[in-house]
Formats: sequence, structure tokens, C-alpha cells
Amino acid sequence: MASYAQLLFDLPLTGPFTYAIPDQLKETVTVGKRVRVPFGSRMMTGFVIALADEAEGDYTIKEIDRVIDKEAVYGESTIALAQWMASFYLCSHGQALSLMIPTGRRESAVPAIDFADEVSFERIERLSDEQQRAIDAIEDGKEMMYYLYGVTGSGKSEVYLRLAEKTIREGRSVIYLVPEITLTHQLSRMVSSRFGGGVAILHSALTPSQRLKEWKKIQSGAATLAIGARSAIFAPFSNLGLIIIDEEHETSYKSGSTPRYHARQVAQHRAQSEGATLIMGSATPSLEAYRLMSEERQVKALRLDSRVGGGVLPAVEVVDMSGERHMVSRRLTQAIRQTLARKRQVILFLNRRGFTYYFHCNSCGFELLCPHCSVSLTYHKRSGAMVCHYCGYHRAPVSVCPSCSSVDVSYSGFGTEMVEDEVRALFPQARIERLDTDSAQQKGHVGSVINDFRDGKIDILLGTQMVAKGLNFPLVDLVGIVNADSGLNIPDFRSQERTFSLLVQVSGRAGRYSSAGRVIIQTYHPDNPAIAHALAGDVDGFYAQELAVRKEAGFPPYARLANLVLRSRKQEVVEEATRNLEQQLAASSRALGVEVLVAAQCPIEKIASNWRYHILLSSKAGSAIHRLIRDVLDRCHIPSSVYLEIDLDPLHLL
Repeated sequence: MASYAQLLFDLPLTGPFTYAIPDQLKETVTVGKRVRVPFGSRMMTGFVIALADEAEGDYTIKEIDRVIDKEAVYGESTIALAQWMASFYLCSHGQALSLMIPTGRRESAVPAIDFADEVSFERIERLSDEQQRAIDAIEDGKEMMYYLYGVTGSGKSEVYLRLAEKTIREGRSVIYLVPEITLTHQLSRMVSSRFGGGVAILHSALTPSQRLKEWKKIQSGAATLAIGARSAIFAPFSNLGLIIIDEEHETSYKSGSTPRYHARQVAQHRAQSEGATLIMGSATPSLEAYRLMSEERQVKALRLDSRVGGGVLPAVEVVDMSGERHMVSRRLTQAIRQTLARKRQVILFLNRRGFTYYFHCNSCGFELLCPHCSVSLTYHKRSGAMVCHYCGYHRAPVSVCPSCSSVDVSYSGFGTEMVEDEVRALFPQARIERLDTDSAQQKGHVGSVINDFRDGKIDILLGTQMVAKGLNFPLVDLVGIVNADSGLNIPDFRSQERTFSLLVQVSGRAGRYSSAGRVIIQTYHPDNPAIAHALAGDVDGFYAQELAVRKEAGFPPYARLANLVLRSRKQEVVEEATRNLEQQLAASSRALGVEVLVAAQCPIEKIASNWRYHILLSSKAGSAIHRLIRDVLDRCHIPSSVYLEIDLDPLHLL
């Protein structure tokens, strides 16, 4: 029996680390188990990745204290995937491995799903010609990656499920990713009626113990299909045959913390290394995917241009808000009134929660910012507090300027709470509900609202992105986009793409089962390309124009980016560290074909009392950026008080 174990830790340190196995634990310590060990002055959880009979070096070797798992919770394939992630995303092997493994100590069952059935989940016996052609092309094809490029409501889900059924009949397993946890609940009801008990659910809303239960269900072979949000891509199937990524364009597939992985990239790696097929789908593909499709590189596109279920694409019109005095325009008010008179339903979308989000003193110009972040506080009328949406700071609203004591102050900007008040005043007899992150904190609120809206007990549903993605309501005839401009003013090269995608996706909630669907887009910039193309329903035209702009500017998908973010509570320390790192990167960048685009404060320069600086790198070759960062970090000293986060292929630059 081995006397030593090689361990990894959830730390930004190069491993592995050697620990001695006490005699009483030699029969229980195996690869794939978690153990508790002393690390420095604390006890930590380590991941056993190898065993050895001898230890190298003359340092003092500590002993393993205890073994956490009775059975292995990961194997060689998971360790190898973590090693690839560490290399690709420039993090430690231990950080990547710990990201995948459930942290639960004991197993706990996932509670019964109480989410509503948005549509009938019975197997559709008769497919449309487009659906059948897509299935035939994938079943008969030899490509590794396919893309279902179809309008909203075109029946992509049924294509996914038919292919999943075939894969499972052939004795292989399936991973099915959706962008939001709420859609995981919806999908789990759909697949449970068709795949029985062989379904595992993996997402971040599960407790660690529940997640461990589902993880072991996959390991044991009891589950052949795993569904969930981003992290479900790590499902430990040993015979993976199919990966499905629904709504591929969604930014929620990208992790917001180290390691900052993208589920699409991990899926591509798993499909290639494990011989699986990858199917992605969206009505608004990411520009990266669209370019690959249009150039027929790596990804085969399959078009679904018609809606199933009798619906047609809605009529879309734009309202210029320049001459309007209220948040809900006269045109939208009239359309809501007409829709309610027909006993049909309305969805109103605004991608900003709260009541107002900007306090201003008209006397001295003072702006009320979060004391810990360089962002304005948002006033939440229901809770009677001003809140920072970045760090959670709360304070009471003010009516006197804290700087000059003037009472000539104002709150401006509007969120879902203010729009809700106006809509209730306009339509006092209507049954109205709001669905956003604030209202969703009430236990069971999301499920009950979706249930009631589907059953016709709610006339107007107002919300943020929670009402924009994937939900399917037969009675909805009108969708009103209250402010299409909210994402256009963000200083980010992807803002046009995100705005266009959101407009198309929200519009897709209308007219799914009738020909009376209408969408009204309110904007101060009706000539903006994203809005104009959404109005025309010209998806390909928007992508052609946006790709031309990106190519001219040298931005993705015609270049690869890396954003190095440094943060510290001491501004002068992080500023100097950024300057030193930028100098070393610049000295080697030209020879590798890498350009340093930016080395400055982040657009949001402070979050949670940490000052933030970033260095943005660009290259036509991702491998060149990898090599540059690795070479420079090997010789560049970064103070311990400065945290460095590496974001390859960033989706946000704030």
C-alpha cells in the first residue's frame, strides 16, 4: 500500500503537495477522495490525485488527518479535465478541480420540483419538416459540432430531446445545458416525463449535499442525462455521447470568478476528447458562433425558420420616446388597453430593477455613490433603502444634500418598481405582478407568479431578464420593451450585440400560439443599428454589419482578448503593480504578436473597497496570449496584497 498521497487544494498555488498516509488510513486513502489535512496554520480539504511509495525532497512531510469520502467522488478523467482547464484558463490545477467537485459531506435528495408547466411536455409525434431535416442531418452527419439556428418558437427543444433519446438508447449519456436556473426547473419537468428517473439535476441553487447526491447518481450510472446551468458541463459521465447548449449566446455560460471558464469552450473540449457530439442552438447566436457557421468552419448550421404550434413572428414597431412625458408611451398604453380588452396577456420588460438609480444635488452637483464602490446607489421604494447592486451596501434615502445641505435634490432614472407604480395607475383593474431579483427573494414567488400567469390569473407581467428567456405563455399577445437603450450606453464593445440579442429574445415571447403577436420597442435612439435591425427582424443583416465593425476594429471574433484585472484595498500599491506588469508585458508582446490595448483603471474603478486596474491584451492567436502571460508571470513579482484575476476571452470589460 502507498505511503504518500499527492494532493491539490483550492488555492492559486502550483501543486501537487505531498502528504504522508498514516497506517490506519492506508486502506481508505485512494485517488478520487477528499481528505482533511493541515496546511500552514489551518486545516483544509485536499483532493487526492495520485499515490506514491516514496516522497521526493528533504522537507518535513505532514500527515493526512482524516478521509472525507467513503467512495471516490472523481476519477482520472475529471483530473485530466481540470488539468486542461488550468492550462487553458491560466489558473491552478487545484482551483479547477475544486470548481467541479461537490462540496457536500453527505448526500441529500433534491426536493420535488414545484415549478409550473409552461407548455405541454408530452412527446410531439409529428415534427415539422425543418425539425425532421435537422434531426436527420445530425444523425447521418459526421461533424462534431452542429448549430440549430432557429427563430424563437421554432421547436429547437423537441429536436434536442429526440436526439437525446437516441443517444441514450445507444447506451451513451447526455448533458443538457440551459442558461438560467429557472429554466432548469422548467426543463427538468419536461425531461422527467420522457426519461423517467434517469435524470440528474446540477446547478448552483442546490445545497452541497443535494449536489453530491446528484453527482453520485451520475457516477453510479443511475442517471444517463444531466441537466442544469453552467456547472453541469462537469457532469462525470464516463460514456458521454451528446452535449446540448441551449441559448448558446447567453453570457451566463461564462463564469464570473476564477477560473473564469466558458461552458461552451469546456463543452468543445469534452466533445473532442470524449468523442461526443455538441449541439448548440439560439435565435441570436454569439458572434463567435455565427462567424464559424457563416464560414462553415468547425460548426455545421441547421436553420429552423418557421414557428411550430401555429404561431407566427410578431409585428414589431418602435416608439421614439423623445416626445413622451411618461415611462409608458401613449402608443404602448393604447396597445395594452386593446390587448386586455381581448382578454389576452402583456409582458413588459425593463432590464433595471429598483425605483430610481441616480441621486443628484441640483445646487452643488453632488452625486450619491456607494462608499465602497464607484457606482450610484439605487433607490428601492418597497424596502425603503438605497442599495448598491455590486456589494450590497444599504443606507436610508436622503432628502437633503450630504455635501451642501441643499434641499434642491432629485432622484432620476427609473427601474421596474417605478414602472410598476405607473402601470398600476394606468390600469387599476388589471392584475399585475413584477418579477425581478428583488421580488424573487420571496420563497416560492417565482413559481407562483409563473403559474398564475400561465393560468391567466395575471394580466400584465413586468420584469427584468427573468421574463425574457425561454418562457412560453400561450396567452401573450403583446410584449412592451420599456427602455431599449439601457444596455447601449455601457462602455463595452459587445453592447450592440447584447442589446440586439435581448430585443429579439424578449420579442419572441409574443404570438407563439396566435397571429396577433405584437412587440413595441420604446427608445430614444430608433436609428441605432441594434434597434433598427431588431425592428426589421433582420438577424443576418445585423450580424453582417457587426462583424464588419469588429473586423475593422480588431475585436473578437477576429482577435482573442485577455483581461488581466488587478485589485487591492491600497490604490497606490495596485497602481504600481499594474504599471510594472504592463511594462514587462509590453517588453515581450511585440515579438509574440500581442498588443497591449489598455493599461488603466477599470471603468468601475472600485468594488467592495478594492481599487481595480486592468491590462487588456489582444492577439490573432490565443496561444500567443497564453505564452506571453505565462512567461511574464513566471518572472514578475506581484505583491501579496494585490489579487490578479486572468479573464481569457472576456465577455465584460467593466
